[in-house]
Amino acid sequence: MVLGDGSLAPSPAETPKRTKVWDPVVRLFHWTLVTGIVANLTVFRELKAVHRYVGYVIVAAIAIRLVWGFVGPRHARFSDFVAGPRRLAGYLKAMIQRREPRYIGHNPAGGLMMIALILLSLFCGVTGWMMGLDAFWGAPWLEATHETAANTIMALAILHVVAALVESWRHRENLVMSMVTGWKRAASGTDVDHASPPR
Repeated sequence: MVLGDGSLAPSPAETPKRTKVWDPVVRLFHWTLVTGIVANLTVFRELKAVHRYVGYVIVAAIAIRLVWGFVGPRHARFSDFVAGPRRLAGYLKAMIQRREPRYIGHNPAGGLMMIALILLSLFCGVTGWMMGLDAFWGAPWLEATHETAANTIMALAILHVVAALVESWRHRENLVMSMVTGWKRAASGTDVDHASPPR
């Protein structure tokens, strides 16, 4: 088939198949968390009122995501990507040897990172809320704990971005764009596209 510009359209066999992986709730949660955390650690760091309300938005997004992790579509569910120690260790070993399989959803390391970021962000939100209570007003230990959690989130987020870029290069797939569009290349060969119980 000839396209309007005179070039030949790829045959169905040459066109890579795609599959919808990330639903709108997962994508909206991801970018809400990214935007909120970056904003609160930079431009809103000293704007206490705005910082607080952005924190509330983040906590609300986490609450929705936690529910969605049990009732959402397949790749949104915790059962699809929360790996036990043996499966995680096996994946990390394969990754070091540069023979890790491509996962359609979160791989075991990505799943662990997601859980860590959710829990740390929730902890940061709770400690931030506590700082506004009369019982904890001006408590230096609480402010230090909140600050440490926030800095840990930023460090993990940077590691997460680097890992996503490396994995994108390793598997020739733009993982950042997939979290924008929701689409990824369909499974083939040794790709993993099934939920397996933690072990």
